[in-house]
Amino acid sequence: MRMLLPLLLATVPVGGTTVRAAAQAPPDTLRLAEVVTAARQANPLLKAARLEADAAAERVPQAGALPDPQLQLGLMNRPVAGFGTMDPMTMNSIQLTQTLPWPGKLGYAEQRTRLLADAARLDADEAERDLGSRVKSVYYQLAFMDRALTVMEQTRELLRGFHQVSSAMYSTGTGLQQDVLQAQVAVARMTEEITVMREERVAMAARLNALLGRDATAAVGALELPAVGDTLPSVDSLMALAAERRPALTAARQRALAAAAGYREARRELFPDLMLGVSYGQRPQFDNMVSLMVGFSVPVWAGARQLPLRREMQAMQAAAEAEQRDLGNETFARLAELRAKAARARNLTQLYASAILPQAHAAVDAAFAAYRVGQLNFMSLVDNQMTVNRYVVENVRLLAEYHGAVAEIEALTGADLGGGR
Repeated sequence: MRMLLPLLLATVPVGGTTVRAAAQAPPDTLRLAEVVTAARQANPLLKAARLEADAAAERVPQAGALPDPQLQLGLMNRPVAGFGTMDPMTMNSIQLTQTLPWPGKLGYAEQRTRLLADAARLDADEAERDLGSRVKSVYYQLAFMDRALTVMEQTRELLRGFHQVSSAMYSTGTGLQQDVLQAQVAVARMTEEITVMREERVAMAARLNALLGRDATAAVGALELPAVGDTLPSVDSLMALAAERRPALTAARQRALAAAAGYREARRELFPDLMLGVSYGQRPQFDNMVSLMVGFSVPVWAGARQLPLRREMQAMQAAAEAEQRDLGNETFARLAELRAKAARARNLTQLYASAILPQAHAAVDAAFAAYRVGQLNFMSLVDNQMTVNRYVVENVRLLAEYHGAVAEIEALTGADLGGGR
């Protein structure tokens, strides 16, 4: 047993030294701000949203423009025999007609289209915020995985050291075969967990690359994972910020206003449009002639066209207003949920740092001291150290959870909460 003590001292970290080193992030090579900027520049879905907003803006002048005038040219009243011009009714005519919609139709149509274009632009802004939130969430999950893998690999090395010690003790007759088997199982189980985590890391890196518009297998280096913030705004203040700044809420209001303008336009569809025309007739053998024309559209099929259109737009207005209220309710509920999630993660992280981890490290110190005087078996010492490692992993997971929740809050409110950038 005395010959094995130096090996034990080299294998088992005293006071959680291994864990404290693992809790520190490696040198960062991929900054969060750089990742978000790259995503905004290269993400194809965001580009599509911007292009759709551009297309919607081009519809505005179209909606307010008059219908194109119609120009007609004709050879009027030519006799079949000879196609001559001696008949007084024979003429070469040119006719121009213009339709003038009932007052208000074009104005409301243009207003509706402009409001929808504003909503499309706001949707693009919302897509940009949502993209930033998703990028940050994936980024922080990757940062958690990297740090968790470090702790898990150190834990596996500890278990391998215990396996060597227990095997040596068993070969000299001072140990139990059960300890050797338990160590083998523990090493295999930790290897399984590391393998699963590494594959999840590959999948998460592919997701981040997709958001950045890069190849799925592009390398993702070390990542940032800062400490939690000191304070969080109240739920009421977050709701007020969201109501004022969230693009999706403003877009919903614009769509409701657009639907109201569409309903007002539909009410005027029942009124006739005015048609004006002028015609000039050139008679080769006689005096030339001019004609003026005035006409109206007659809504004889109002029961099948204009009135159903009016009811349709009325229903669309009610639907848009209901969607606006629902989005507001969902936004406020989500903010309350995210704020509670971030507060829980922050409080637990602070609890881990101030109480749980120091006590766990102290328990390892006491266990090692008891082991050295023969008052504790080696497996209990290893269990204490693995408990510390699990706490470290959980602490890092809470850090990532906090920053992910803060990133989504910032996307909903447009506020900078100091989420580690």
